[in-house]
Amino acid sequence: MIEIVKKELLLEAAAIEQVAERIGKNAEQAVELIYNCRGKVVVTGMGKTGIIARKIAATLASTGTTATFLHAAEGIHGDLGILQKDDVVIAVSNSGNTAELVSIIPFIRFNKIPIIALTGNLESKLAKNSTIIIDCHVPKEYEPFGLVPTASTTAALAVGDALAVALLRKKEFQAEDFAKYHPGGTIGKKLLYRVQDLMHSEIPLVQESENMDVVIRKMLEINIGGTVVMNRNGKLAGIVTDGDLKRILLQNHQDIMNKTAAECMTRNPKRITGLALAIDALNLMEDNNITLLPVVDEDDLPIGILQMHDLIKAGVVG
Repeated sequence: MIEIVKKELLLEAAAIEQVAERIGKNAEQAVELIYNCRGKVVVTGMGKTGIIARKIAATLASTGTTATFLHAAEGIHGDLGILQKDDVVIAVSNSGNTAELVSIIPFIRFNKIPIIALTGNLESKLAKNSTIIIDCHVPKEYEPFGLVPTASTTAALAVGDALAVALLRKKEFQAEDFAKYHPGGTIGKKLLYRVQDLMHSEIPLVQESENMDVVIRKMLEINIGGTVVMNRNGKLAGIVTDGDLKRILLQNHQDIMNKTAAECMTRNPKRITGLALAIDALNLMEDNNITLLPVVDEDDLPIGILQMHDLIKAGVVG
């Protein structure tokens, strides 16, 4: 069974590679056509390729292209009203001769709506009636009995994803833009939250020269796991965390109270600005295996502390 699974994965990967080798100016033309579309992109298909078409429409919509799915069978039973003259149609069909899909082509052509065909049959009715054809042909032996749509649907999906990625690059689409379309889930929370939305603004602050008894009292007064240490100019110099205290006590049995904050602090700690995205803070903390992150302004003056717990509570970590 393991070998069967591996073989299928390799076959589907090979199918995508073969389609990629045949990609040419037609893909560039497709991207330009969608980019310049003044209406919406309507992606249509039937059966398994209909499911692929729905996913392509969802990917386009989530990356800034107005897109929707039209079930070909529903189209011939009244849903063609969704199509308008400024739209672009992406039609997905391996055979290119699916009866329901072929049935709606005359309406699309009559309204002079351009069609981008993702098909495995360049001689099909769909291909012959399309503005742009992207060859998604997959050898029959790549699929069970030459009938079950596996590699062919994977190839079509990959082409749809590739077009969407090319479009977002052309539009200079950014992570912040992506977050606008995902406000409800973890993706949106990671990208929409900024550090200043989650940080603790009331923080323990001490000077480098202050003794550790002052530092510890500050840590107990505002219990967030550490104290920010400033230099004489008020800028971030270091941080003393609960972990630092434990480390010092284990390494040195001398009276810790006789030490200064400068002697015990972690110098030049990782820091982040309040306007940075929560995802940037999360990556910084995970990359450096820290759970406490000082927040500074543009002059490197401490303005807050961000805890890993704050990110977890807000749903950023997920």
